[in-house]
Amino acid sequence: MTTTSERLSETAREVSKRVSQSVFDGSRLRVVLLVDVYDGAQQQFLEAYEQLCNQVASVPGHVSDQLCQSIENPSQWLITSEWESAPPFLTWVNSEEHVRMVEPLHSCVRDTRSLRFHIVRETGAAQAAMSGGRRLQSQPRIGDGVIRHALTFTVKPGTEEKVAKILADYRSPEARVDETTRLCRTSLFMHGNRVVRAIEVRGDLLAALRHVARQPEIRAVEEAINPYLEQDRDLDDQESARSFFTRAALPAVHHVLVDDRPEGTRQALYYPARPGCGMKLAELLARHDSAAVDDPAASVLRSTVFEREDVVVRLVDLREGRDAEPLPRDAGQAAAVRELLAGEAVRMALITDRRSPGA
Repeated sequence: MTTTSERLSETAREVSKRVSQSVFDGSRLRVVLLVDVYDGAQQQFLEAYEQLCNQVASVPGHVSDQLCQSIENPSQWLITSEWESAPPFLTWVNSEEHVRMVEPLHSCVRDTRSLRFHIVRETGAAQAAMSGGRRLQSQPRIGDGVIRHALTFTVKPGTEEKVAKILADYRSPEARVDETTRLCRTSLFMHGNRVVRAIEVRGDLLAALRHVARQPEIRAVEEAINPYLEQDRDLDDQESARSFFTRAALPAVHHVLVDDRPEGTRQALYYPARPGCGMKLAELLARHDSAAVDDPAASVLRSTVFEREDVVVRLVDLREGRDAEPLPRDAGQAAAVRELLAGEAVRMALITDRRSPGA
């Protein structure tokens, strides 16, 4: 006879096979921003923060924020903020409005690091004061140790073939970043003049991005495509490079897989969203793929949904011989997706897909 503990253990093993990382569970969000301020610029930073703070207070979904200064090193600051849930924060932080808001900070800040957390448990007065329907994350999510991120940008019409050749012919950088971080996979896709570069990193994403940017072979590729970009950039100018990569960032908002499935075939689909509808569209696609991976007969083995403003990209690994369908088969779900589209959902052309040895 199977005991209760054995049944619970078996259930835990089954749950652990399913990896799900999502911003769409509705729980409250805590954002932690670590800031390194130039020596002597503390007062300038404080004034810039106070101006930013007043603007952020009116952003939908914002609850509160707090500014702290290190007692050991006055150049180190900590900003924490609370949001009703992740989607309103991501909608704001990935917007042109946010890019403009933080510009006054650039001249006094040497470096920043942003961390985002769903609130799982809390104690004391904060819990008693919880109101307005704000929720805690109900249970811990199971991850696979891989961070997924993407960049997207457009090139000048008529240069697509030249850009595709440059992006396909580069030499892969060293996969090992440090003792704890390594590059796992890079996938490049294009549709029309839009480029999407999806990367997978085990360890520290920021360390990996900086590592890649320093590699001569990658620097050569970036310099080679510079003349063809619609948004001008100068990689030797810190402000120009920062502006470009801030606008190009395409964060993952949902990832789901069952970890005993085969690798499959990788495809990417591009969904141009109506203005202001990107996050809602991403959520619909995330829900569809979450259900799909639980179906042993479905073609989708794993899925990552990326979103920034009106650009939504769905990266899927499929069973061999299958193609990704841009719209759900269910008529109601398909209609809901179409309602949020500004154009046709399309399958992107694969330029290159590289896995690092040992990844």
